[in-house]
Amino acid sequence: MISGFSKDVLVVDARAEVDRIVDTSREQVLGALRRRGVVVGLSGGIDSSVVAALCTRAFGKDKVLGLFMPERDSSGDSLRLGRRVAAQLGIDNVLEDIAPALEAIGAYRRQIEAIQTVVPDYGDGWKCKLVLASVLESNGLNITRLTVQDPEGKVDTVRLSPAAYLQIVAATNYKQRLRKMTEYYHADRLKYAVAGTPNRLEYDQGFFVKQGDGIADLMPIVHLYKTQVYQLAEYLGVDEEIRRRPPTTDTFSMAQSQEEFYFALPYHLMDLCLYGLNHGISADEVAAVAGLTEAQLQKVFKDIDAKRRAAHYLHARPLLSAAMAED
Repeated sequence: MISGFSKDVLVVDARAEVDRIVDTSREQVLGALRRRGVVVGLSGGIDSSVVAALCTRAFGKDKVLGLFMPERDSSGDSLRLGRRVAAQLGIDNVLEDIAPALEAIGAYRRQIEAIQTVVPDYGDGWKCKLVLASVLESNGLNITRLTVQDPEGKVDTVRLSPAAYLQIVAATNYKQRLRKMTEYYHADRLKYAVAGTPNRLEYDQGFFVKQGDGIADLMPIVHLYKTQVYQLAEYLGVDEEIRRRPPTTDTFSMAQSQEEFYFALPYHLMDLCLYGLNHGISADEVAAVAGLTEAQLQKVFKDIDAKRRAAHYLHARPLLSAAMAED
């Protein structure tokens, strides 16, 4: 058990950590994987910006390709900030509008059909997002709800049937999976590796899509808590607007924070709670540092454990019917 628990437990030596990640990434890509460079999907967010900066240090600007992959629900800020990152780093970049492919495969139509089972008038000009109440405010099951906005701007939040919820999620997951397919297309043509962008909080808690943003050839920051990613971002000189921008999902047509969609608390508090749980810190110590009551902290711990159980499927490799013994 670690004594003297405080917010400082998440402080890292940014310079040393950057150097270590850069060296490891070179060994992994050039050595183990025998690839010539790296592809990074640039979302304009903190994680992809840090990964792109790390890869540029590791391989040089001529061996990193940044991909912009907007679709019709993407925020304009995502493309604008992603382009700023690519320009700052001096890396090659490609714009791939994935909206036509999503349209062709029926992703938008399937999402709308599911929404119309609970909001019959939903259609052109409407917007939506999935929302989850803070676990601190819940006394029972914390159920995801649907928020919609009609063309006149009226907003309403409704409960979803299990079938409607699952279909909305399934249709939306096309976006992350199509982006990953696009990354691998460019990686294959250039003989590059694909760099993933999940951080520790996201990967631990299952905040990714299986066979979508949950897969990659290397994951340079997956061991870092989100708070630590921001520390590396400052050291690497990531644009200040990106460092100030609240983390978003940039998945639904309405603006949506990661907190209202998935996490129980803002990331800096989630990091503390996750670290405390991982290292066996007493509940009273973690609660005091995080500014929560012990009862609230127990709810957060319970939510972390529940998400870990759900994430087991996301992390699972294909199951084999027999061991693959060498002949």
